[in-house]
Amino acid sequence: MSTPATHKWAFAARFRRNAFGWRSQPALVRVKEAVAEIKKVARKDPVLAAEGAVLFLEKVSPALAHVDSSSGAIGTTVNNAIDLLAPIIAGAPADGPTRDRWLERLWEAVEADDIPYIEVLPDYWGELCAAPERASRWADSLIDTVRIAWDTSSEHYGYFKGTSACLSALLKAGRYEEILSLLEGAPHKFWHDRKWGVKALSAMGRKAEAIRYAEDSRGINDPQGAIAQACEEILLSSGMVDEAYSRYAIDANRGTTNLATFRAIVKKYPQKTAVEILHDLVESTPGEEGKWFASAKSAGLYDEAIALANKTPCDPRTLTRAAKEAATGHPAFSVEAGMATLRWLCEGHGYEITSVDVLDACRYTMEAAAHAGSVRETRDRIRKLAQAGNPFIAEVLSRELDRNGGQIE
Repeated sequence: MSTPATHKWAFAARFRRNAFGWRSQPALVRVKEAVAEIKKVARKDPVLAAEGAVLFLEKVSPALAHVDSSSGAIGTTVNNAIDLLAPIIAGAPADGPTRDRWLERLWEAVEADDIPYIEVLPDYWGELCAAPERASRWADSLIDTVRIAWDTSSEHYGYFKGTSACLSALLKAGRYEEILSLLEGAPHKFWHDRKWGVKALSAMGRKAEAIRYAEDSRGINDPQGAIAQACEEILLSSGMVDEAYSRYAIDANRGTTNLATFRAIVKKYPQKTAVEILHDLVESTPGEEGKWFASAKSAGLYDEAIALANKTPCDPRTLTRAAKEAATGHPAFSVEAGMATLRWLCEGHGYEITSVDVLDACRYTMEAAAHAGSVRETRDRIRKLAQAGNPFIAEVLSRELDRNGGQIE
């Protein structure tokens, strides 16, 4: 088994200072490779893996210093790396002196992080300390600076990188009342700070107060989803599932797409039917019913999906894809999805629509109609739709139907 002093980390040589210049794509790849390398070692030697994680966190910011981060991709990738690597460091069975050295090295990296790329690392500080006693010592070393940084009358008033580290360490040390007392002196109600008060109150069993504290933290620039997640977690841990669902489920589980949101809530609340959840989601976005089409389809709620697709505009390509995929298994649904596609195309919806999009929608609709035994009826519906729609769409559809006589070759 290799020792930290002799082990050769492949990523180490790749993360020299300014190693990537301005190019973000190579940096993204190398960060992911480094994390994969460390995780692989962690399966056999958790202490060595933790040493590698510390080394990576020391090197990553200097290496990325000049990378173009305007898209946000590199920052997100590094944050994800920290989410994965911090538990490896925290859970490693290292002796006291080793862990103390790790923490000193990581703190130096945090202080030198000017871009910054590892600014979320202090949030894990209490866990990185591993033991309450060590966490308490770190809290003692940081708490006075936090008070000074929050003192608006002080010449040193301002931002302190160690604020989250101090609050996290206090939480690990079980010094809950001190967290609340310290937060009383904060000049602003920022969720980034006040989330530790919520955690402290919850740890003391004062869960109703924790929810009120979280709700009182809402501000224009605070992450509403994160606040909802904290409140939802408290209620779920108390067995108050219905209240958690009615008050926080939608905001707490909002994903990057409507389908992701729907699936997250379905997974978290198995006692709720997919129909109930879909209905509540649709109700939460009046005027955007069509955007929940994919969610309904994914749950096999075909009638509901078509009703949503016809109520307000839905992305034509999403509808076309559904018509294609369901042509043989659910031909009646496929026909209606295709007809909805053509309707919205005729009404001018869709982004950068070409004749290919129109032809695909028509062909998949007629293919489904053949399986459903409704070719003549569907052809007549398409002709009628085309006559009252966009001239460009009408011409493409008419040519296609005339060419095949309503049939697909």
